[in-house]
This record gives sequence, structure tokens and C-alpha cells, in this order.
Amino acid sequence: MSVLLYRLGRFCYRSRRLVAALWVAALVLLGVGSAIFAEPAVTSFSLPGTESQEALDLLKDRFPDAPSDGAVARIVFIDDGGITTPEVQAEVRAVLADVSSIGQVAAVADPYASGMVSDDTTTALAEVTFSVPFAEIDDENREAVLDVVKDAGTDALQVEAGGDALEPAPAVGGELIGLAVAAGVLIITFGSLLAAGMPLATGITGVMAGVLGITIAGGFVDLGATTPILALMLGLAVGIDYALFIVSRFRHELRSGRAGDDAIGRALGTAGSAVVFAGLTVVIALAGLTVVNIGLLTEMGLAAAATVAVTVLVALTLLPALLGFVGPRILVRRPKTRPLATPGSGHPTHPTHPTHSEGSTLGSRWIRSVTRHPGVVVAVVMVGLLVAITPILGLRLGLPDQGTYAQDTTQRRAYDAIAQAFGSGVNGPLLVVVDAASAPDPDAAVAAIRSATGVTHGVAKVSQAQWNQDHDTAVLSVTPSSGPNSEDTSGVVERLRDRVDAIAHQFDADLTVTGNTALLIDFTDKMSGALLPYLLLVIGLSFLLLMAVFRSVLVPLKATLGFLLTLGVTFGCLVAVFQWGWLEWAGIEPTDTISPVLPLLIIGMVFGLAMDYEVFLVSRMREEYVHGAGPTAAVTMGFKHGARVVAAAALIMISVFGGFILGEAADLAQLGVALAIAVGVDAFIVRMTLVPAVLTLVGERAWWLPRWLDHLLPNLDVEGERLNHTLAAAELVTEPSPSQP
Repeated sequence: MSVLLYRLGRFCYRSRRLVAALWVAALVLLGVGSAIFAEPAVTSFSLPGTESQEALDLLKDRFPDAPSDGAVARIVFIDDGGITTPEVQAEVRAVLADVSSIGQVAAVADPYASGMVSDDTTTALAEVTFSVPFAEIDDENREAVLDVVKDAGTDALQVEAGGDALEPAPAVGGELIGLAVAAGVLIITFGSLLAAGMPLATGITGVMAGVLGITIAGGFVDLGATTPILALMLGLAVGIDYALFIVSRFRHELRSGRAGDDAIGRALGTAGSAVVFAGLTVVIALAGLTVVNIGLLTEMGLAAAATVAVTVLVALTLLPALLGFVGPRILVRRPKTRPLATPGSGHPTHPTHPTHSEGSTLGSRWIRSVTRHPGVVVAVVMVGLLVAITPILGLRLGLPDQGTYAQDTTQRRAYDAIAQAFGSGVNGPLLVVVDAASAPDPDAAVAAIRSATGVTHGVAKVSQAQWNQDHDTAVLSVTPSSGPNSEDTSGVVERLRDRVDAIAHQFDADLTVTGNTALLIDFTDKMSGALLPYLLLVIGLSFLLLMAVFRSVLVPLKATLGFLLTLGVTFGCLVAVFQWGWLEWAGIEPTDTISPVLPLLIIGMVFGLAMDYEVFLVSRMREEYVHGAGPTAAVTMGFKHGARVVAAAALIMISVFGGFILGEAADLAQLGVALAIAVGVDAFIVRMTLVPAVLTLVGERAWWLPRWLDHLLPNLDVEGERLNHTLAAAELVTEPSPSQP
């Protein structure tokens, strides 16, 4: 692998114009393709094998003419003086008339005719049904509804709007702040605008190619609105980081006096090998989401994995080409000093290696402290991490709804007003679908089911049955006493599916419960059930890969245990921030629950990112060990070489992920917080503190591998030892000479 990457690096460096032209042509083609095949994102998802999905499929079959896929908005009117006075009714109907004239609005329910007026006659609720699903609503029409609502309010009449149709589409923008911070970190790390620009250019190129490819794929398969955003988030972070490691090694080789093409070849043969296997670990973790068998997660995982693969390809091809244009100018300009002279001659010479002072830096002081007292360090870190993990005991999964929006949004005010006037359950009604096709007396069966449903604990209201044309299927709308994210509502669904379904069977009928709330409850249950199998799959495959990379049993085991600690702290912090509201003072609104999508995504992404730092940092330690350093010396020297770059990479990732905290979408904010915390904990506490302490404690045993296993595993040569032998044998390397582009 290292020899192949060496040759690839030299080729791209020397053929830089060709390589750059090919990437420009690829981006142009992808851009044209995305313009041709781009389709609106899909916001719905299916859950094969769940009761709620079976009920939805039955409804489509038995109620073919029902406009079940049209998005719904809700408009709330509040007047403390009375919402039923003739004057107020005229104002309400005037607003609804304006809304009904907006394009794509199919129907507007009059609250006075439908009976949606609160008992205290202060609040009225009107439902607005669109003729198209959420994804097909034009932004102008959505904004037009919001504008009508905004202009309708008076001193006496308060008008608010919410509902799925007015859900703001996921958007990007906050990550630009993270990108600016990342640029600052790169400038500080390299001390050069030119050097800092290389990782940024390649990272952005990789993300552009990945996201454009996802857009093209959206023309052939249904993709969710968050799919490209997730790919952007992860691809940008790892793309910049991967390029950072290669550029750092390239500069090191240049300072050692090597020619430009030889320097980039060696950089790709060593740091590039680490990039390949770090990227492969991320791809394995994300592609593993397919085992969950949920379309939403499968598409998100595969799209993000493909984007990471593209960023690796960009780092291995386009980056060497760009470095070929820059050459030794990428080094920081230093004050001119008097050149060394060869004794007996008047000609200056260049030192074989640059002189590095062994001054006391923060990194060197840190690693000396860690290796001097490794046992104490391990004990202190473990206690601290275990304390930070404890909030995970209160973890509660559930999809955020408009009740978790910021207090100053009309969606949040509408949600709260509905809950106060009509009960929390109105924000999340359930649908009971009765298949009475086999029942001898369908009317008696549905009447018994409706009666049993009405007396079920936690049910506030049951509607009259709505029959299909064949009179063999009925639908009951059930309003729970609790909100859609409440545990009590989950209990209502369970009781309906258990006790009331048993009554249905007595009449030879089948009962299923569905609706958005039930669908999300089933979604949460399916996510929870998939956690352990997915975790074991990802850890198992990546353990084998790391064992081949490091030729060790203990290092992959330590890496995996470190990941589990990071994962525990991440979820503990999510509970503290979003369920307990510890950062509400900083503008991060608590959501009471954690999105059920996040655990699987976080496991995949955090494992991949954690292994990145493990590969980059420990591979350099192994490189020193393979080249003859003692165990503790290898840890110390490897840390000194890699710590600065790993720290910069972690700060870049934290910046990029932190940018997504500023978005309105609660699930993206949760993901941004989780990944930022995970990267910080894993890089600075686990990989840069716990790992060197453990390696110091175990000494030589860290690199032990049974002989029989050594013969079975492929030698991936991440440290570049085979490359050195190959170059020496081919006499490609002579005494280092002044660098040339």
C-alpha cells in the first residue's frame, strides 16, 4: 500500500496540470448532472415490518381516494375577550379566506363549523390542507401563509401558525462559521496562508463532489432533506483533517531536504496510508447503517460514506497536484541566516536535517507528565469519564417536535396555545384502523372497539368512525391526554394494541394503530432494537482492520474501549444539555428527548472519527517503534510528531460540527453538539491522554501479536517500512538535497 501511494503521489505531483484539469472537469460534469436530475427532497419515511406502517398501507388500499399525503398546517386564533363574537368570527374568516386563495392550498376548515373552539371560547383552531406533500410545497406558498398569519394579528386577536406543512426545511449556513474558525486554526498551525489553503481547498472540493453526486442520486431514488446536510457536515470535517495530515507530513519531508516529488511520495506513503485506513474505518461504520433496514438511515449512511470516500480520493490525488503548483513555498518563510560552509571551501551547503530545538513546548511537557505517572493518569481520567457518563441513565429517545422550537417562533406559540386550549394530545392524535372485512357484523365490531378505546386509560377523546366505500374498514381518530413525546402516550399506544386489539379479535376484526405519533413511537423502538447489533458489527469489523494496521491485539482493544468511553460521555452530555437544559443560558433550547436517529448515527460517526485519531497518532508511535525506538520513547516521539496536528484536526472538526448548533432544526443541533463533544473528549482526553498512558504502562506488550495471527493478517505497512526498503533497494533515495518543486 505504501509503495503504491508513493508512486501515486509522485505521479500527481509531476502531472499536476492533468490531475487538476480532470478534477475541474469532474466537478463541471457533476454540476451539470445535478442541475438536470435534481429532485425535491423527501421528508416521509417508511418502517417496514411495523404495525404503524401496515396500517398506513391498509389505508392506502382501502381509502384510495383519500388525500392522505397532503401536508397540513394549523392556524390558531386567540382572543381573551371571546373568539365567538360576530366581529371576531368575521376577522377569523377573512384570514382563512386569504389563506384559501394561496396556491397549493386545497382546503381550509372553518373552526366554527368543525367545532374546534375551546371550552372557554378564547381559542379557535383551523386546519389548512395542502394539495401536495410537504416536500412539494413551494417556498413562496409556505411563506405566503406565514405572511398572512403575521399580518392578521391585532391588539386583541393573536394569530399563530404551525403544523407539518410549515416545518422549516433543514438548511445550511451555520457551518460557514465553523469553516471560518477552521481556517483560523489552520493558519495558526502552519503559520502560512498558503499552507492553510491547501486543506481547505481539498476539503471543499471533496464535499462539493460528494454533495453534487448525492443530488444526482436524488433524481433516481428518494432522498431525505437531511441526507446532503449530514454528508456536508462529515465530509467537510474529515476532508480538511485528512489533507491536514498529508500537508503536515509533506512539510516535514521538505524540511528534511527532500525534493518535492519525493517528499509528497513519502507523505502519501506514510500519512496517506493512515488516511486511507482512517477513511475506510469511517466508511465501514457509516455503511453498516444498512443493517438497520430503515430507508432513511440507509440512505444517510451510504451518502455520507460515499462523500468520505470521495474526500479520501481528493486528498490522495488533487492535494498532491496542488502541492506540486506550490512546491517548497508552502514552508513558513524564516529569517535569513548565514549558510553553513563546507570546511575548506567557500560554498555554502544545506544541512541534511533541520535543527529542531528541544525547547519546552506544551505538547512535550504534557507527554512527559503522562509518561512519568501513567498509572495516576489512567486512574484520574477513568474516574472523570465515568462521572461524565452517569447522566446517560436518564436518556430518553423521542423525535423533537414544534414544542421544542424557540419560544419566539410562531410554530412554538401555536403548539403551546393548542396544548393549553384543547389538551396536549391534540398536537399528536392517533389513528385506530379497524379491518372488519372478515367480521360478521362490521358495525358491531367497530362500535365495541370505539367504546373500549374511549375508556382506555390516557385517552381523552375518540371521534366517530369514518368508513370506506365498501364499508369494511373504519378509522377512529383518538386524542390522547398527553403530548406526542410523552411516555404516557407511548403507554396509550401499547394499551390500544394489546387490550383493545383483543376485543377486536372477539369480533373477527383486526386493529392497528398509526398516525405520525404512533409511527414515531415505532421508529424509536426500532432504532433502540438495532443499537446493539449495529454496535457489535461496527466494532468487530473495525477491530480486525485496526489489528491489521497496528500488528497488535492490545492496541485495537484499547482503541475500542476508548471509543466506548467517548460514546458514553457523549450521550451523558446530550442528556445534560437537551433534557436537563444545562446550556439553555447559551441559547440551546432543551428538547426533553433525544432524537432516536442520533444513537445509531453517533455510533457510526464517532467510531469512525475516534479511529481517525487512533490511526494518525498511534501509527506515528508505531513508526518510531518499528524504526528502533524503545516503547516509552516511541510513545513520546510519536506524540511529539503527531500531537500538534491531531489537536488542530480536532479543533477543526469541533468548529465545523459546532456550526450546526446554530440551526433551527433540533435534530441537527443535537447532532452538532454530540459530535463536537465526542471529538473534543476523544482527541484530547482519550487519544492524547489515556492512550499514551496505557501504552506506557504496557510497554513492549502493546505491539504483541501471536505468530499464527501475524501470518494470517495482511501487512498494510502504514508506517512505511516496506517503502523505505523498496526505495533504498531501487536507489531512488540518495543523500537528501535542497528541495525542488
